[in-house]
Amino acid sequence: MYLEPLRDFLGWCTLINLGLLVIITVSLLLFRKKVGRLHARMFGFDESLAPLECYRFIAYYKMAVLIFNLAPYLALRIMG
Repeated sequence: MYLEPLRDFLGWCTLINLGLLVIITVSLLLFRKKVGRLHARMFGFDESLAPLECYRFIAYYKMAVLIFNLAPYLALRIMG
């Protein structure tokens, strides 16, 4: 069937992206001050806003993974 390679591709994409999400989250929790300072200098905003912006990025990344990787993967699993 021609949907099987697409399902496998989406499964691996989901796994890789969720792994990256875990690594990013853990690194932000462990190195909050350093990452906050770095991002505040890189993007030119106040250092007190850095944690908020980092967690906003994590939230958007998680939604994108769920919408564009996991949901199509589950739909193809149900269909197949």
